[in-house]
Amino acid sequence: MELKLKALSPKLGKDIPFPSYATAGSAGMDLRACIDTPVTILPGEQALIPTGLAIALPDPGWVALLYARSGLAIKHSLSPANCVGVIDSDYRGEVVVALRSYAKEPYTVEPGERIAQMVITPVAQAEITVVNDLDNTDRGAGGFGSTGRV
Repeated sequence: MELKLKALSPKLGKDIPFPSYATAGSAGMDLRACIDTPVTILPGEQALIPTGLAIALPDPGWVALLYARSGLAIKHSLSPANCVGVIDSDYRGEVVVALRSYAKEPYTVEPGERIAQMVITPVAQAEITVVNDLDNTDRGAGGFGSTGRV
């Protein structure tokens, strides 16, 4: 599948690398902070960090999902504020990452720093059918913890 990238900043592709896969087995490509000056995120706060790029997915059968970078999450308690960002196939604006700090200390995002990873994956759009009843299962309406696994 072809993912089209558009640089919205002259820094992209020069000072700041385009998104890329770090290894042949990487599922996600690193997104970087396209900022002029460092941005400090205080404990419990969040900040919108631009990436300087827009993308074009080929059709509604694809979605771009933005996930935390494990290093930032584990070492610095920093992750996307909405847990997983969703970039729909018809969105053409700038990809922006909302980062939230769960840390006890401020964290400073540096220009060009890797801030999230983007995974491109197929998506199925469901055909909606409204019904009066659903089929029964062994689990039924059992909710959180109802399967005995914690």
